[in-house]
Amino acid sequence: MARWCAAQGWPVHPLTPGSKLPAANCAICTTRSHTATNCPCRGAGRWCHGFLAATTDPAVIDAWWALDPAFGVGIACGPAGLVVIDVDAHQQAVPERDRLLPGISIPDTVDLTGLANGFHTLALLAALRGQPDPSHDSGTLRVRTPSGGTHIWYRAHPHLPIRSSSGSGKTRALAWQVDVRAQGGYIIAPGTTTTAGTYTPIGQTRTPAPLPTWLAAELLRTHHTDPPAPATAAPQGPPPRARQAIAAAGGRSPAHSMLAGLLDDVAACSTAAEGTGFSEKLNRAAFTAGGLVAGGYLTEDQAEDLLRQAAATARPHQHRRSETIIRAGLAAGTRSPLHPRGRA
Repeated sequence: MARWCAAQGWPVHPLTPGSKLPAANCAICTTRSHTATNCPCRGAGRWCHGFLAATTDPAVIDAWWALDPAFGVGIACGPAGLVVIDVDAHQQAVPERDRLLPGISIPDTVDLTGLANGFHTLALLAALRGQPDPSHDSGTLRVRTPSGGTHIWYRAHPHLPIRSSSGSGKTRALAWQVDVRAQGGYIIAPGTTTTAGTYTPIGQTRTPAPLPTWLAAELLRTHHTDPPAPATAAPQGPPPRARQAIAAAGGRSPAHSMLAGLLDDVAACSTAAEGTGFSEKLNRAAFTAGGLVAGGYLTEDQAEDLLRQAAATARPHQHRRSETIIRAGLAAGTRSPLHPRGRA
């Protein structure tokens, strides 16, 4: 299994036999105080420091597993280009509804009777976004875990670095009992057996599909990306480009008014410090613009131009990041056509 994973381009590292944990460091690392960055062991072909030592080198892999064929297989998600949605089914007390989906207010009118685990919160998130439940995505690799959960494997977007999280995280989290395995984490390879059981593929698909655009947008919204580099120039006050561009694109219909306010919010970030919601605001505007495109109120070119102008006003030195957010948000929005009331 380790060689097969490496052949897919997924760097692997040994797990302690029968365990989900990485194999222990060597004696040198155990007795010497040092960090992974200045550790000589990885360069010498040892597996110290867990997923940081992961490799695709067949000779190294053969040497490791020859020492103990009972090693399990861990995969370093970041270098492998993987984003794995880890859905749990633990017996835990259900939190208040405002903690089920971070950042999303669930109205009291939504009946949550029977909600008990991560399968339910992920399905709820998908339903609120009008998307299919990822846990039933037969087009990508899914792995049943010994505890009754499921790992849903996706290929990461090359220009959208996603970081790992736990469903109970305070700074980044997708949903209660739903973890994200990506940069800064590892996933257990299918076929690995622990004392609790074997990680078993579901269905026939054995390769990860691309990360769905709506899930990418949700990961952006929930702070799963690295904070952007600080701008090198002092920001200037936002010119009224958003509303000028809206007028040029077709006037003051309710649809254009809806988008104009969101674009103003994006442009206003030019006078705000980093970490004040630029990504979330741009994603919201892009999602809305995509819905208006699908509803026939804007062309795709018009939507892209409006979004790029607002993003350039707010963060002129972050073009690549803005483009990624715009593409993901537009793609997700076009699946949910918008029809504002009062259209002229």
